[in-house]
Amino acid sequence: MEKNWILKSQGDGEVVKSIAAELGISNPLAILLAQRGVRTFDQAHTFFRPELADLHDPFLMMDMDKAVARIQLAIENKEKILVYGDYDVDGTTSVALMHTFLKSFYDPIDFYIPNRYHEGYGVSQEGIDYTRETGATLIIALDCGIKAIEKVKYAKHHGIDFIICDHHNPGDEIPPAVAVLDPKRLDCSYPDKDLSGCGVGFKLIQGFAAKNNIPFEDLIPYLDLVAVSIASDIVSVTGENRILAHYGLKQLNKSPRTGLKVIIELAGIVGKELTIDDVVFKIGPRINAAGRMESGNSAVSLLIAKEKEKAKEIGAQIDAYNTDRRDIDTSITQEALDLINHDPELQKLKSTVLFNPTWHKGVIGIVASRLIDSWYRPTVILTESNGFATGSARSVFGFDLYQAVDACSDLLVNFGGHKYAAGLTLKVDNIPKFQKRFEEIVSETITPEQMIPVVEIDTEIPLSEVNDKFHRILKQFEPFGPDNMAPIFLTENVVDNGTGKIVGNTGDHLKMNLIQEEDPYKVYPAIAFQMGNLYKKINNGQGFDICYSVEQNAFMGRTNLQLNIKDMKFD
Repeated sequence: MEKNWILKSQGDGEVVKSIAAELGISNPLAILLAQRGVRTFDQAHTFFRPELADLHDPFLMMDMDKAVARIQLAIENKEKILVYGDYDVDGTTSVALMHTFLKSFYDPIDFYIPNRYHEGYGVSQEGIDYTRETGATLIIALDCGIKAIEKVKYAKHHGIDFIICDHHNPGDEIPPAVAVLDPKRLDCSYPDKDLSGCGVGFKLIQGFAAKNNIPFEDLIPYLDLVAVSIASDIVSVTGENRILAHYGLKQLNKSPRTGLKVIIELAGIVGKELTIDDVVFKIGPRINAAGRMESGNSAVSLLIAKEKEKAKEIGAQIDAYNTDRRDIDTSITQEALDLINHDPELQKLKSTVLFNPTWHKGVIGIVASRLIDSWYRPTVILTESNGFATGSARSVFGFDLYQAVDACSDLLVNFGGHKYAAGLTLKVDNIPKFQKRFEEIVSETITPEQMIPVVEIDTEIPLSEVNDKFHRILKQFEPFGPDNMAPIFLTENVVDNGTGKIVGNTGDHLKMNLIQEEDPYKVYPAIAFQMGNLYKKINNGQGFDICYSVEQNAFMGRTNLQLNIKDMKFD
């Protein structure tokens, strides 16, 4: 699929020059800093050396004082507390964090994860009824609840209080809970609006610790969970999230909790320095698989486990779920692609909305993302659950999916999400109306440029710029993620030195050794995933342009710098 290459702003020339001189770095690295809002030496120090001391005061968040006071009251009155969370990675890490923290000094604690298939997303009546049956009188809801107005009223009617810790966009009305912690509340002046659900939960335990003379150092072991949530929920890795992710990765590498250690072993990434990518592609999917295939309860049980043998038992089951999940999402993706590829009318549309009542609810979000790789446009995948159509929506670069779904709200039972991802439920009879309306809205609002995949390039460099010092400084830009993505570089007119070859079990990938005319004796190893079809083009000595990231490749005990090719263009 042809991609648009977009070169980001290269910043003010004088500012870039000043940064380069003050820090003793090359101009391309100074451009990267300028693009990330770094203008001075002090700002560079803050960027490269995140400090836990720079975390915001948790009491800047609306209702934090009320939430802390209600937990204190519950402890004084020996009330049973139920920790409630969503079934995805953010929700299960949030529940594990809050449950483990409270359990460390208070015993009547329980947790509850709604069943994706019987209850759906968010706070459910079944969950509240479970709370009543077990005698709990306070629910702490994490990563959900901001729109649970009627459910909170139902709980209140039965003598159960709610504390909501959420990070999703609120509706016009805030639930009548004892406390609603959500930095996206319009009346909340908290400086950082982009916390994950687990991040909001961490702010609550930070606030509780501050009021109860618990040293902040005691909270650091919880940061491994926060880092996993930040990476898996694709939230901005700037500001407070950057600090939390930085120290969370340190904790994950140095002393992860028992359950995460088991997942690391199962994922085969023991002995390497774990990065955000390892969480996104190796750790997160395994935690997610429990909620997708069976129940998020097993994910929480793994994350709060203290005994290694118990954790290994749960981990093995979750790893099996992940294998099943991969097989199912591959099968459904092919079915969905076949529907489009065999229907010329569907191919003409500017959106994809597909429904099959037999598709597995747990993987439709993954399927929506995979479809965009082939048909690049806003995509909604729907299946049937409990008599309703339920679905996941994914967007393309620059297009606000949430606004498009919101414009169809009168056809929906409920919905929620962000600019690039959303979940929705509607009556099966309303699917044709939704397909028509969604297509109309997308057609009216999407631009031609947004219909073409984009590679955003940070700056252009010669290959000679890539060396060990360059990579060492690049490493300090980590952790990477939204708003601080791994830099992508452009280099023009490179040539394979004749040793390029197709690799991979099915010949999908391209391994190259690249050179530039300026220094034909210096070779730069490169890997181009899913580009094996370009072998003939690179093998004829023809020059081509590349955009790529720079990474360290470890193989057979040896490490070397490698270019990870994102796209190539030939004259």
